[in-house]
Amino acid sequence: MELDKIRDLSDDELKAEETKAAEQMFRIRFAKSLGKQEGLKNLRTLKLDIARFKTVARERQIEKARQSAAAEAGK
Repeated sequence: MELDKIRDLSDDELKAEETKAAEQMFRIRFAKSLGKQEGLKNLRTLKLDIARFKTVARERQIEKARQSAAAEAGK
């Protein structure tokens, strides 16, 4: 998923997409352990997507902390 689309997601949608990607990655790894070679190309994409989801979530968390700190300083 592209970063622009990820940034447009709400916090709940972001968490849901991350969970879905992690679940898909687990299923592919499990199939790989059984000797199936299907979907191995998707592993890298899923890892990158999960990292993007976590990055955007962390950016939002930092931004909220900055805003609350600025509000505290303004009082």
